[in-house]
Amino acid sequence: MSVGLVIGKFLPPHRGHSYLIETACAGADRVVVVVCARPDDPIPAEVRADMLRELHPRATVVVTPDDIPDDRGEVTSRAWAARTVELLGGAGPDVVFSSEEYGPRYAGFMGARHVSVDPQRRRFPVSGTAVRTDPWAGARFLAPVVRAWYVRRICVLGAESTGTTTLARDLAGHYGCAWVPEYGRTFCARRLARAATIDWRTEDFVHIARRQQADEDAAARRGGRLLVCDTDALATSVWHERYLGAGSPEVARLAAARSYALYLLTGDDIPFVQDGTRDGEHVRAWMTGRFRQALRARAEPWIEVRGSRDDRLAAATARIDRLLARPTGGR
Repeated sequence: MSVGLVIGKFLPPHRGHSYLIETACAGADRVVVVVCARPDDPIPAEVRADMLRELHPRATVVVTPDDIPDDRGEVTSRAWAARTVELLGGAGPDVVFSSEEYGPRYAGFMGARHVSVDPQRRRFPVSGTAVRTDPWAGARFLAPVVRAWYVRRICVLGAESTGTTTLARDLAGHYGCAWVPEYGRTFCARRLARAATIDWRTEDFVHIARRQQADEDAAARRGGRLLVCDTDALATSVWHERYLGAGSPEVARLAAARSYALYLLTGDDIPFVQDGTRDGEHVRAWMTGRFRQALRARAEPWIEVRGSRDDRLAAATARIDRLLARPTGGR
């Protein structure tokens, strides 16, 4: 069985990388893709590795620290060759596929054949540097799973009957972008259709948080550079406190693993509207304060929007426009 090898940062994976890996898969029985990782990489290495695993299920994707000094010619190539042999369990690959000048030298130190794949980038004129500078200028070279990383996600959250869904819809209409409805509302409607009340359990909130994130991720793959999210796992964690009296470590973990370009907290300065299912008027002020506390503890920027519907939309769009003025995105 022949072993092919592809190595790189894949920061981010783009169509040129996929062409390289596809060529390797066509030319070797088994292909190992090595993702080089630095702590300050704008996309974590494991995220890139998961992207590549999804895009190229035939390949074996591994991550290794990018801790070998660059630009030292043979010294660097020899060190990477030794690292690669170690990653492969003590035996070098049969063939190395690359588009880089160092490829033949690196392959030679492992006794491997080298195959040069589109070194001039004529087939796919794209580079990781160009994508990182302006992801949407080269979006045609990015698979949906990669484009989704660069989508700026705006999360709208707030206490019951504070206008979160109204603001989410207004923002989607203003920008002509997709928005993700609140799954918890659908969950409650289904449960209340079967019984007069809901006997809340922690697993219900875990399910809601996971489904909300799955819906969000699916929408990010389908849409453009901006996505509006009506609530998130952080909001679900506060709802867990509201109904069960304490936080859920599992929901908190889901919330901590997700980040947003901006949070918009809807204030409780508008009248409470009863839609037949709401029961939280008496805790609106507490929940709004709890949301402020939770948002202050996170790294993402956030603002609280208050006033009329038009006032809230104006405050939100002013802040989002500043985000969109910067070309790069990502979480």
